[in-house]
Amino acid sequence: MNTFGEIIGQITAASSIIIHRHVNPDPDALGSQLGLASSIRSTYPDKKVFVAGEGVGDLDWIGTMDQVADQDYQNALVIVVDTANRPRISDQRFTKGKTLIKIDHHPNVDPYGDYTYVDTSASSCSEIIADLINAAGTKLQMTTTVAQNLYTGIVGDTGRFLHPSTTVHTLNIAAQLISYNFNPNAINLKMGELTLSQAQLQGYVYEKLQVDPSGAAQVVITQSQLHALGLTAEDAHVAVSTPGRLKGVQSWFVAVEQPAGDYRIHLRSQGPTINDLAAKHRGGGHPLASGAKAADLAEIQKIYTELITLQKQFN
Repeated sequence: MNTFGEIIGQITAASSIIIHRHVNPDPDALGSQLGLASSIRSTYPDKKVFVAGEGVGDLDWIGTMDQVADQDYQNALVIVVDTANRPRISDQRFTKGKTLIKIDHHPNVDPYGDYTYVDTSASSCSEIIADLINAAGTKLQMTTTVAQNLYTGIVGDTGRFLHPSTTVHTLNIAAQLISYNFNPNAINLKMGELTLSQAQLQGYVYEKLQVDPSGAAQVVITQSQLHALGLTAEDAHVAVSTPGRLKGVQSWFVAVEQPAGDYRIHLRSQGPTINDLAAKHRGGGHPLASGAKAADLAEIQKIYTELITLQKQFN
């Protein structure tokens, strides 16, 4: 693994920098991407700095992407944040730059890049970017905009500081960030904001949730249910944490049917390690928060059986 000093050296030397993140972005992907871009732009106004990736959906309140032309990649430094493996990188042109850097907090299952910095003990990639800026001294600036972006990412990945990934260092970084002139309470409230349809989807999850006596649980959200509520598969993220509020549920997944008919599996746990299970089904992630894929209902049932086994072993 490389050092912050080596990564800062690459940033200072590059005249053009393009920052990518993962598909289906969450607040940490956007917060780390936009926060790093804003820091570089503030420190080096003459550099060309782009943020790349597909649309951000209902997270456009955090920020939006740039239009990046193919020629912009010529001799560019490309930085990918918050993305464990290459297939999940949004905009596959990330290989077209001169140099590639990976900065992440997921297990390093795919050590791509000419330079790599991975810290699985960090609560979020936004926390790592804050550490990078702090280590850079005058070579990277922390501004109000940067601080707001990074705080948003940390709040998103820690579940507003509820998840076990929240450490003393996480809270120290958060305290530093909120010393800047933005409204952290507004961000916290925005994270918990729901439309009526999204609230109804959470009600559907409670109604349809299957809970095994072991403490494992599952629910399937179909395309027909999403259409009935006027929602898309991307909107279903609001229901991923819902089963974990129930007493007696320790591990669970929400299977969301995609328009093509396959399923995206959102695995969560408050006990057993689940990222190995996710890896068996074309996914991966953190020990207690992972994603996977299922081709059909039969594979969903297989994942549920395997999750029950993990939960029983943990018990």
